[in-house]
Amino acid sequence: MITQLEKEVAFRFLKTRKNDGFLNIISIFSFIGISLGVAVLIIVMSVMNGFRNELINKIIGFNAHAVVQPVDKPIIKIQDDETSKNIFSNDGEAVIINKDSTKGILLKGYLNNDFKSLLIVNNEEFSGQENLKDNYISIGRELSLNLDLNIGDTVTVMSPSGIQTLVGTLPKQESFTIVSIFDSGLSDYNENIAYINLKKLESFFNKNKDNRFVEFYFKNPKDIDIHKTYLRNQFPEALIYTWSDMNKSLFSALKVERNVMFIILSLIIVVAAFNIISGLTILVKNKTRDIGILKSIGVSSKSIKKIFFLIGFFIGTTATIFGVIVGTIFSIYIESIRQAVSNLFGLSLFPEDIYILNSMPSEININSIIIISICSIFITILVSIYPASKASTLDTVKTLKYE
Repeated sequence: MITQLEKEVAFRFLKTRKNDGFLNIISIFSFIGISLGVAVLIIVMSVMNGFRNELINKIIGFNAHAVVQPVDKPIIKIQDDETSKNIFSNDGEAVIINKDSTKGILLKGYLNNDFKSLLIVNNEEFSGQENLKDNYISIGRELSLNLDLNIGDTVTVMSPSGIQTLVGTLPKQESFTIVSIFDSGLSDYNENIAYINLKKLESFFNKNKDNRFVEFYFKNPKDIDIHKTYLRNQFPEALIYTWSDMNKSLFSALKVERNVMFIILSLIIVVAAFNIISGLTILVKNKTRDIGILKSIGVSSKSIKKIFFLIGFFIGTTATIFGVIVGTIFSIYIESIRQAVSNLFGLSLFPEDIYILNSMPSEININSIIIISICSIFITILVSIYPASKASTLDTVKTLKYE
């Protein structure tokens, strides 16, 4: 326990005097350094959390949460409390041709009513008809721009499935009318995916109806591991993959980057905390006479150690709290700050074509803030131990010998 005397002496030593100018500078830099390190860590972690969640929301917004693919026997639909819907689908690779332009794409097939229920069809960026009948096709925004296509245009789609003719096997080709253009928010998806009717796709690629996939959409798609385990138990012989499996390398890279950023930015706190050692060491030297007087009136070495430890702990804790406040405020208003800086200096700090997002995302995670705060205070505690111990070992006679 820290006594009232130890608290009063510690706070008295914290008060600056005119002859403590250099000590004041060190203390200020220690405070600013720790606050800056904590604030930057919170801001970076919040932005990376926000970016990850925005990416997940975009991916699960246009992808099936889980796909069950038959191996030996057809898949039947099942329904439970966690599943919002499940629909039949299939896909195949093809080449889309418009005049002299060609592009390899992945065709995804849905029944007309199932296509209307997709989130990508029911967002504000979708334009055109929601019907997907006969030789209708729905393409992405980037694909329409690259091939100079608009709603109502006719394109030729070539299938790798061949048809027998007098001159041999030729790729199957059919004409499709563009009835809608979608925008998923991800340029790669918009450029490489197109939708057609499921029955037309099966005919176009010579696929059997028994080989249809079943796409599952869950009420809480972020608990995908739990859902995948459930599907494995229901379909032990089928091939099952989820949105997480299809983007595993991306999210693994984000996790590694997040951990590396945390370690690197933590060094700011470590460097700033070492200034506390310098500051306390100088303070011990300046307060040698006061330490001798305290010891001569009966204050124990243990109390002296507590006093100087409390000074270092107070600087680190208040700096951490201040850093948490600054970092949280910046994280909340990060997009407004970005826009203000961009307008003021004419810079593009978060280009949409690179980061696939039109605004800087931020999500404050309470657990991250707690971990950062604990690490900061723990580092402060460690660096305060040595100078506090040195102060407690000063000899009373030597300190007062020339006073």
